[in-house]
Amino acid sequence: MINENGGKMPDAVGIPEEQLRKAASMAVCKINIDSDLRLAMTGTIRQFFNEHPDKFDPREYLKPARANIKEMVKHKLINVLGCDGKA
Repeated sequence: MINENGGKMPDAVGIPEEQLRKAASMAVCKINIDSDLRLAMTGTIRQFFNEHPDKFDPREYLKPARANIKEMVKHKLINVLGCDGKA
């Protein structure tokens, strides 16, 4: 998403979800997904500015960025890490 909206980060891909699933199944205690979250937030902000070049209010571009992070976390917890409902 970042690169599609003017960014130049060809190697920023995060860890493949299959590798995260494998680590989670092996009882790895800590799995970092921060890079994925930062990429999601930055990509959403870049996309917003690309689609709305006249906007500058952080309340407008941070709202969809936060929503995208929430969806990413939900996806990772349920579909990748398998820890939904285990807190």
